[in-house]
Amino acid sequence: MAAKAVAGEAQMSVLDESTEEIVWDSSVREAVRAKYAYERDKRLRPDGPDQYITVDQGGEFSEYLEDQHADALLERAAIVDDVQVTVIGGGFAGLLSAARLRQGGATDVRIIERGSDFGGTWYWNRYPGAQCDTESYIYMPLLEEVGYVPTEKYARAPEIFEHSKAIARKFDLYRDALLQTEVTSLEWDADGNRWDVRTNRGDVLRSRFVVWGCGAISRPKLPGIPGIHSFEGKSFHSSRWDYSYTGGDNQGNLTGLADKKVAIVGTGATAVQIVPYLGAWAEHLYVFERTPSSTDRRDNRPTDPEWASSLQPGWQTHRMQNFTNILSGIPETEDLVDDGWTTTSKLLVRMAQARESLDLEAYADLFESVDYRKMEAIRHRVDSVVGDPLVAEGLKPYYNMYCKRPCFHDEYLDTFNRPNVTLVDTEGQGVERITPNGIVANGVEYEVDCIVYATGFENRVAGQVARKAGIHVLGSGGTRLADRWSPPRTYFAAHVRDFPNLFFITYTAGGPMTANVTHSIDVMAGHIAYVVQKATSEGVVRVEPEEEAVEWWVETCRKSMEGMVANRYSPECTPGYYNNEGRDIERHVYAGTMQSFLDMIGEWREKDDLAGLELTYPER
Repeated sequence: MAAKAVAGEAQMSVLDESTEEIVWDSSVREAVRAKYAYERDKRLRPDGPDQYITVDQGGEFSEYLEDQHADALLERAAIVDDVQVTVIGGGFAGLLSAARLRQGGATDVRIIERGSDFGGTWYWNRYPGAQCDTESYIYMPLLEEVGYVPTEKYARAPEIFEHSKAIARKFDLYRDALLQTEVTSLEWDADGNRWDVRTNRGDVLRSRFVVWGCGAISRPKLPGIPGIHSFEGKSFHSSRWDYSYTGGDNQGNLTGLADKKVAIVGTGATAVQIVPYLGAWAEHLYVFERTPSSTDRRDNRPTDPEWASSLQPGWQTHRMQNFTNILSGIPETEDLVDDGWTTTSKLLVRMAQARESLDLEAYADLFESVDYRKMEAIRHRVDSVVGDPLVAEGLKPYYNMYCKRPCFHDEYLDTFNRPNVTLVDTEGQGVERITPNGIVANGVEYEVDCIVYATGFENRVAGQVARKAGIHVLGSGGTRLADRWSPPRTYFAAHVRDFPNLFFITYTAGGPMTANVTHSIDVMAGHIAYVVQKATSEGVVRVEPEEEAVEWWVETCRKSMEGMVANRYSPECTPGYYNNEGRDIERHVYAGTMQSFLDMIGEWREKDDLAGLELTYPER
């Protein structure tokens, strides 16, 4: 089927399914660029990231932060204590940091987590259909250490949550954990070379080191739609799913919706998983879409017992690296994961091999043609699945491959063939307003009983980590962390000048990037554990990056982005959290391969001198 007219004029070329080649000449290229720009421009808003509502404790929408999974508040007295390491957050960043610290010999590790258990993302996100969208054998960390193999290629939320708790048990993390507790402030005590860590439960911890593992998707955001306060029906955010209203569980069975008209606002990675369940159980489902996701096949399947029993020691690390290498364009003799991520990336391997013989302009043109081919295949898939041509057109993504996080699902598109499911394509404009009885879009009011906001989390790329976490941070000389995070300037993504003994786990501050985010987290956790172990064994009381080291890493990141022809952070992409809603932002991202980052970190450790870090020893 021919693609939609570009702004009502030229037609884009169609993909010849029988060959890997496409028609790609100057006229097609310009038509594609015009179409993508047209679709981007109509989604740009003057308020940019300010279009969303801040959800804060004690604020107008604080109920969207409530922990409905907790049976009751854990009663305990306030704690005053001295600790070696405080880890903020009990998700995978906190769990991996604490586990690697334990393996490095640290026994005094205290985790502070606002949920009533470990799990982070997988504690809060229990919506129907929640699964990892990266293969579970590489996404779920520490499988060999725990002695577990997931039951499916893409594990579901309850299984990942249980695995999180198994990690905590394996490394004895429950013993000193402060659950249902939030850190409110961190203040550096220069005289004692310690952090004063204060919580909302009155705790005061004097901590030698602090690891910031608050997570990238920790604070839900709501759209600033006029009238959002006025709705008189039921509403909740996807990360605070209310099964007492819907009935059912992660597998569906949403019997409470049988007589309900339901709206879901958003069509990103979360909504792609939820929509099939709402469509199956609600009397009627309205899907309000501003920008369609690219949705490829997932091909989920149970784990083969024979394969699981054949795994040899080191299998997970090997598999993770194989996946990351393929995504980085590093040739591998075998694709161990063989999923939508790797098959797409293998399209680009030929480009990596050809790059030396091409100048940058020719290489960019080759990349653009391959990107177009893949996105045309995604659009053709929509046509092949969705019966109504108008609905199918509304579900087609017109942007470059990595402008938004790719999605993979086997039932999402089919759901729009149900007679009780309506796609409300807002043509990039979003919902106009909310009324006491429903939602207005395209000038039409849709009366509904329930609204689900699948609108994601505060901007993890451009956002202030301290503000998102709700923590007031004062470093050396009273320096506010917020003043050093615009943009973040780090050393190896973990260290920030004027914040000694404070370590960050966030790839958006210059860490290694990969679709398998837990791999990046584990690499950073291992780095932090090494620094803590080294400093402790040598009696170092203060570790802080030298300004020259920070400048070196910022420049290294900048150079790594030179010549990038697929920049998800570009304002030329369709607006989203990657590019700060279409706003050009100064970025501090390491765009090299995971292997090159591992090589740098490995060489740095081999020197065994903590180069680039100022070290303070106790006065003799």
